[in-house]
Amino acid sequence: MAVLSWKHHTLIQSLLERGPLTEKEFHFIFTGITGQNPGTHQGKFNDYLLKINRELSYVQLDLRACRDPYDGRVYFGVVNNVSDDQSKLGTKYSVPQIAFFKAIVEAIAQDVTAEGTICNLDALNIKLENQVLNSSGSQSQDVPAAFKNFTMSHKEKTLDQLVKDKWLCYTEDDNIGLGIRSILDLRSWFHNAGVPSCQVCNEAGFKAKLCPNDGCAVRIHHYCLKKRFSQKGMLVCPSCDTQWQYQPPKAEPIEVEDEETEPVQSQPSSNPGPSQPSLRSKRKRQRLDNVETAGCSSQASGANRKRVTRSSAHPR
Repeated sequence: MAVLSWKHHTLIQSLLERGPLTEKEFHFIFTGITGQNPGTHQGKFNDYLLKINRELSYVQLDLRACRDPYDGRVYFGVVNNVSDDQSKLGTKYSVPQIAFFKAIVEAIAQDVTAEGTICNLDALNIKLENQVLNSSGSQSQDVPAAFKNFTMSHKEKTLDQLVKDKWLCYTEDDNIGLGIRSILDLRSWFHNAGVPSCQVCNEAGFKAKLCPNDGCAVRIHHYCLKKRFSQKGMLVCPSCDTQWQYQPPKAEPIEVEDEETEPVQSQPSSNPGPSQPSLRSKRKRQRLDNVETAGCSSQASGANRKRVTRSSAHPR
């Protein structure tokens, strides 16, 4: 077993301390440690990652990179490859909180419209009783008291904590999406749960564009679709030959990190930069508190009608 240098240890520690980092942040740390830019020394960068992963494999950990389907940016993070009873003891979340999180993930993953989000109100109205299953797989009649006592206030606090820890995120339209930690950590779960993959990159397509043909099951991520159109000028569905329509966004998403050229070393680990969108979204939600919830309900009913149409084309 090869011995890692202090440079390898620093890269690992930066990911463990700060959570998943954007490609820009991780490259900045790598350059500061090695004095080499990954853009011009890609081979050196890959060698570092390969050596780190060889050593991490002995403790069932993995350094992964993934692309966030919500903003299209690449992130790096360290994940646990084993989900056993021992590893679960390390979580700070209670059993009801884990069940609540699981229900949100399942709702997003099973949405055949591939919006990749769930309405805030729908998330708060999730019933944890549906997460209680007996050994035969059917719903148990004995609901734990902790589930019954998990109030709306507990759910709201749990949502904010999950967003702060990057397991969930608040989207620009004030809905709830999967955080970068979930995207990194649940890759195998998405596959086992039967979530359709993107036709281009083969990653889970829970947040993607659907083929215009309602009878076709093809999904393509927004950034994959944009890349294909930039290369070919037009695109037809690889399955049914239906022509895809692509309309570029009116404005590119603003990256908060760009305002600070060196956010990685100057930020204390107790107050990571990626938690800032949570505070911004909470202020946004406060402004929306006076808006009638009929908008959310109408969107949900519209999505349900679309689900009925799509469900026949996506048998499970």
